[in-house]
Amino acid sequence: MKSPDENRKLELEKSIQTDFQKAMSYGDYLHLDKILSSQHQLSDHHDEMLFIIIHQTSELWMKLILHEVTEAIQFIRQNDLEPSFKILSRVSRIQQQLIQSWSVLSTLTPSEYLEFRDKLGQSSGFQSYQNRLIEFALGNKNAQTLAVYQHQQELYKKMHHALHKPSIYDAAIQALVARGICVDDEVLNRDLSKNYEPNLSVEEAWLTVYRNVDQYWDLYELAEKLVDIGHQQQIWRFNHMTTVERIIGHKQGTGGSSGVTYLKRILDQHFFPELWSIRTKL
Repeated sequence: MKSPDENRKLELEKSIQTDFQKAMSYGDYLHLDKILSSQHQLSDHHDEMLFIIIHQTSELWMKLILHEVTEAIQFIRQNDLEPSFKILSRVSRIQQQLIQSWSVLSTLTPSEYLEFRDKLGQSSGFQSYQNRLIEFALGNKNAQTLAVYQHQQELYKKMHHALHKPSIYDAAIQALVARGICVDDEVLNRDLSKNYEPNLSVEEAWLTVYRNVDQYWDLYELAEKLVDIGHQQQIWRFNHMTTVERIIGHKQGTGGSSGVTYLKRILDQHFFPELWSIRTKL
């Protein structure tokens, strides 16, 4: 004989929805039929599925980063900094997911990858437009990278537009000015399509914030959030480089780049440079 508690549990189970002829199911909402049927292997090698899914899921996380960073930039440009803090904390957590993905991919050995590498043709992670958009949004601009998207006119226009938009660092510098902290006009009126270069007036502005935390708490908090996502992006780059080196050594990349050599050069490109240089001067 069942106890009253067990009977209540059974009654609750009866309420579970089972008829989805006219209702939206979990799979319907997430379009799982499309997502889970989008892994098309070009070889019969077992590990190609790992390679595909790692890169597809990474692109989904990147889509979410762009969604969040775009919203954060809007808040910062409106001088409403506080809502951006939670958003940027979320971005940092998403970046950690991307960083962790390299440890999964690193289970792919050189011999296993060689079994299907030639099937990739000239496709390469270098061509990830979402990763490029993230770099643009963080201030790393390079007009030459748009050349790989010329075959897709709509995407090319989107990339060109993003190249000329203010980065999150541009928005943060404008927030400094809005609080009465001086920054050189050459920074405020610079060509936004160019890569950001360090500036002494910006360094002095951030030093003012860090030396007067109580007065500029929100700007200080914003700065630390930016340092966090810049740091995470560098870790992602580093893990990318070491994973590539572990799997293919110093071979040329499938997209024609120098592979590991190219990825090592990228590590020298820092985000938000003054937020790092002030640490020595404080």
